[in-house]
Amino acid sequence: MKLSGKVALVTGSSQGIGQAIAIRLAEEGADIVVNYHSHPEEADAVKARIESLGRRSVAIGADLGSVADINKLIHDAVAGLGQIDILVNNAGVEKNAPFWEVTEADYDFVLNTNLKGPFFVTQAFVKHLQSRKAPGKIINISSVHEDLPFPHFTAYCASKGGLKMMTRNLSIELAPLGITINNIAPGAIETPINTSLLHDPAKLNALLQNIPLNRLGQPKDVSSAVAFLASSDADYITGTTLVIDGGLTWNYSEQ
Repeated sequence: MKLSGKVALVTGSSQGIGQAIAIRLAEEGADIVVNYHSHPEEADAVKARIESLGRRSVAIGADLGSVADINKLIHDAVAGLGQIDILVNNAGVEKNAPFWEVTEADYDFVLNTNLKGPFFVTQAFVKHLQSRKAPGKIINISSVHEDLPFPHFTAYCASKGGLKMMTRNLSIELAPLGITINNIAPGAIETPINTSLLHDPAKLNALLQNIPLNRLGQPKDVSSAVAFLASSDADYITGTTLVIDGGLTWNYSEQ
């Protein structure tokens, strides 16, 4: 197990990709801070699954758009498990609307969760590492839409483009502290957020025609990459994006 003795915080880990990441890191030996926003029962189920693997776990709710909540999340995580060594900024949301119909509330919802949250969670995590004089790993779950246009999701694309540049910038600033930071950019992954797509054969088939591997990604495709970047195998990798999309990005055309 490559992560024995480590503690990982995975934001938005009560379901979907975040849940898969939390469980995979536990399988690799890490103790896990499960973070959720509005569904404590789902977080408790993930916590129980992690504990069944023989690992320690705590479930902590937080609004990642609030710096006060973020600081409390880090404080409570350290109080519960003693330290944090790995941060996975996974929590993310999206809103589908033509640009001219996007409201301020929609914009704030997306940017607060997808960019402000990772910014200040990372800041609090780095301060924690500095207090311990310890190295660390940061993995951001971005999206192919950090580069690939996605009409009607402009705020989402802006947030992921910002996350990409934040990663590049911090790779330089944090390297002297022994902290690496990388992005993972998933393409179309089979998760609850895509339920409507999975039940629409026409839309699903059109998407699959754009994916050279001819299938949707699975959460385990992402969680395996996170486990690699969180391990010592990736000690010399920082400031980069690992694209996990079945070839979608270089084969995509908007219909």
